[in-house]
Amino acid sequence: MWVFGVGINNARPAGAQDIRTVEGGALPGLVDAHCHVGLGAHGPVDADVAEKQALTDREAGTLLIRDAGSPSDTRWVDDREDLPKIIRAGRHIARTRRYIRNFAHEIEPDELVAYVSQEARRGDGWVKLVGDWIDRDLGDLSACWPREAVEAAIAEAHRLGARVTAHCFAESSLRDLVEAGIDCIEHATGLTEDLIPLFAERGVAIVPTLVNIATFPSLAAGGESKYPRWSAHMRRLHERRYDTVRGAYDAGIPVYVGTDAGGSLAHGLVAGEVAELVTAGIPPVDALSATAWGARKWLGRPGLEEAAPADLVVYEADPRADVRVLAAPRRVVLNGRVVE
Repeated sequence: MWVFGVGINNARPAGAQDIRTVEGGALPGLVDAHCHVGLGAHGPVDADVAEKQALTDREAGTLLIRDAGSPSDTRWVDDREDLPKIIRAGRHIARTRRYIRNFAHEIEPDELVAYVSQEARRGDGWVKLVGDWIDRDLGDLSACWPREAVEAAIAEAHRLGARVTAHCFAESSLRDLVEAGIDCIEHATGLTEDLIPLFAERGVAIVPTLVNIATFPSLAAGGESKYPRWSAHMRRLHERRYDTVRGAYDAGIPVYVGTDAGGSLAHGLVAGEVAELVTAGIPPVDALSATAWGARKWLGRPGLEEAAPADLVVYEADPRADVRVLAAPRRVVLNGRVVE
């Protein structure tokens, strides 16, 4: 494989000189399919902080990001050839007082279609809903939207050519969203044996974000005194997380890598998420596909192929033999330029 200019060539370009050779195991630039550039623990961040977030992801080999909701305008990143490419889902759309403050548009069900239409036009082919969150009156997770509202909203997004994904921790929100035609579920910790065939039949993908789910015990401990029912529920979801992901994979549900970086979670965790998928029982090659060629195909972006943009990562050894090498990229090539 040859990199000439900004693209990939399968044959040596005529007249090539000053050749720089790099040997090792190569993958297309990794994908973080759930990442938040421009988002911090308390909401939007300044451009210099967002730049550092994107650079941290690049250093980890992540060269394509599906930004699964951000209140920041990061269009300026598109003009930077040294930063990862971003596919945006607009800003989160949440129910009033049912999500993290300053993150989302907080609205009521009768406004959902209008806001989905707005974010579909602002995004890059995706819209992000908050499907469930803690209901403080109930003291536990519960679905945020009535069935008829999500049916109309998803239909509107599809009419505009956008796909829809939703944050979902709990079991209760999933059936309505899937039967309403949703394209993807984030986290999917509430996926149960009775729901798995429905996901598989409809081809609904999941992005488990296991490095984020690892925080559930500490979150549960922090809310124990005020919301004991919610805390117990979060612990149960955490305890069965690997079984949930493996059950989805075994049923043929598409599984992709996402870290949930941004907010309270650090950027650059893609290698850790791939390792978590392997721990859950997904074969290493399929876990690699979930962050490389398979994820790129799902998002409509090329991999390592003739005339594709030269976005690739080189490792000392073959990642198929040991996914742990993802934690130490040897070279990162973005738009044909060696950046690491």
